[in-house]
Amino acid sequence: MTVRPSPRSSRVRVAAIQSTASTDIRANVSRTETRIREAAAAGAELICLQELFASRYFCQTEDHRQFDLAESIPGPTSERMSRLAAELGVVIVASLFERRAPGLFHNTTVVLDADGSTAGIYRKMHIPDDPLYYEKFYFTPGDLGFRAFDTRVGKVGVCICWDQWYPEAARLTAMHGAQFLIYPTAIGWLAEDKGEYGDAQVSAWQTMMRSHAIANGLFVIAPNRVGVEDQLEFWGSSFVADPSGRMLAEAGRDQEAILHAECDLDLIEVTRTHWPFFRDRRIDAYGDLTRRFID
Repeated sequence: MTVRPSPRSSRVRVAAIQSTASTDIRANVSRTETRIREAAAAGAELICLQELFASRYFCQTEDHRQFDLAESIPGPTSERMSRLAAELGVVIVASLFERRAPGLFHNTTVVLDADGSTAGIYRKMHIPDDPLYYEKFYFTPGDLGFRAFDTRVGKVGVCICWDQWYPEAARLTAMHGAQFLIYPTAIGWLAEDKGEYGDAQVSAWQTMMRSHAIANGLFVIAPNRVGVEDQLEFWGSSFVADPSGRMLAEAGRDQEAILHAECDLDLIEVTRTHWPFFRDRRIDAYGDLTRRFID
């Protein structure tokens, strides 16, 4: 397929911040603020942060002390990001450990519009429980469903990390009108896996999300962590893909980065009319998707 953009394009500059994290929460947030300012100074209008950016990835153990990292939304970090969004006139997508009520916690992303207002929040729906990813200990599954939020730069949808493996999540977010689908992520290698499976794991991770961009005709932005934290080596490789799955920008595997790309929103209409997947969906035949398995 040859995609030809419309002569009048609506172009949005996006940035994904790929960062290491220390045990110092204040330092992590301050360093992130500095990078947001750098991204905005370089022209970014939509700035996306990695999963749980304010801390190290604490889910590698089941430790009740880690609940002290959580905060309410609105709370200190989200309010700081809100003020920054308003000051810089940018949309910020920030992933946080939310304390909703005593004993009730979520892995939550807040979308802050360019005037500092909260466009919406998304609570992670799919919660993993794997070696060094003991998230079921910490997070209650989201109860807001899959959503997309109106912002100054367009309609922004969010899913979080483990959600990225589920085509149903991407489809439902797209059906709410998302033009950008953002996946804040914390994914990396176990030491014993990297040598044999490392390249294949990174490839599978990127391929899955690029397929969501193609199947749904939207832009995908995936900011991931980088660096070694305890027993995990996060593989970076943050990227931006267009509605045909083409990589617009990609970061390395072992260095911090501010990844920039320009997204032409007119490509959504062009791509969807060339690949009319929404037109040809057989919605009358998909009822069994609500079943766990068909025996």
